[in-house]
Amino acid sequence: MSSQLPRWVDLGLIPVINLVLAFLVAGLVVVFIGEDPIQAVRILISGSLGSSYGIGFTLYYATTFVFTGLSVAIAFHAGLFNIGGEGQAALGGIGATLVCLAFNWPHWLIALPFAILGACLFGGAWAFIPGYLQAKRGSHVVITTIMFNFIGSALVVYLLVNVLKVPGSMAPETRNFAEGTFLPFVHEMLAVVGITVSKTPMNFASILALAAAFLTWMLIWRTRLGYEMRAFGFSEPAAVYGGIDPVRITIIAMLLSGAMAGMMALNVVMGFQHRLVLDYVGGAGFVGIAVSLMGRSHPVGVLLASVLFGILYQGGAELAFEMPNISREMIVVIQALVILFTGALENLVRAPMARLFARRRVEAA
Repeated sequence: MSSQLPRWVDLGLIPVINLVLAFLVAGLVVVFIGEDPIQAVRILISGSLGSSYGIGFTLYYATTFVFTGLSVAIAFHAGLFNIGGEGQAALGGIGATLVCLAFNWPHWLIALPFAILGACLFGGAWAFIPGYLQAKRGSHVVITTIMFNFIGSALVVYLLVNVLKVPGSMAPETRNFAEGTFLPFVHEMLAVVGITVSKTPMNFASILALAAAFLTWMLIWRTRLGYEMRAFGFSEPAAVYGGIDPVRITIIAMLLSGAMAGMMALNVVMGFQHRLVLDYVGGAGFVGIAVSLMGRSHPVGVLLASVLFGILYQGGAELAFEMPNISREMIVVIQALVILFTGALENLVRAPMARLFARRRVEAA
């Protein structure tokens, strides 16, 4: 039905309506627990966008979701539903950590290219196996990527407890990285040009996320490989008839998708924590699925959806503090409603819109 709709309706109006519906239902839930939904929205917005402190945290979370959202989007354009971003990001953290711990790096600009390479190699390698199994053995990529999330989590736990943990420490985490690996915080970069903002975890990785979105757009819509991926995603039989190798496209798409998921380690591990800790991904791989669905797997849409989920994360923390009846679990419910209306129930809005515009075309004719 999307082909019957104007592009501005398909990419703009329908996601906005779905989002409004999600927040209306969330508002009813807030009313049922005895709180004022209008006040809740005010706290949510002011907590996430009302100060440089809130904005910094919102964009820090959004940066993580950009990487995982782009990861899902890349695979989706090739007709693959990669839901293994959680495990691929976890392995990407191992790759970046090994690079940061390998040397006493003198400056982050020297360490960064190698950390990017390490994160991409480990994340891509973890996505390569499901991609190979799909291409060569017919194993469905959804099932294998789900399972590899658990395997990856167990592997990271083993490495942190038995290999990378600081000797004599009980905490399952690595030692702190050398200062030469620390990505600069945005408040530090702005201070250089005389702009004072609150200290937040937002760091140079946010700029890398914007670059990743641009490069993803270039890849998908301005390269031959991107054309082959989109053709394969639209129709595998037609793509094969046109000479596109399905094994090659499947494996390359999964490699690129996993590498992008691994990149999120730069924001959290190298930009903020400066060490690898247990469960550092924190569900961001699964949020990336919602971000990609809501953003229509387009880099611009992914950026906007990532900011929205960043608002929900940061504003939700403030909301849980200001309104104790609205717990963190309630914020998860709101996020789930956004995912429900923008994903599973999308046709609730799309189908009536398609009928409306079809009727208008008939009347115009």
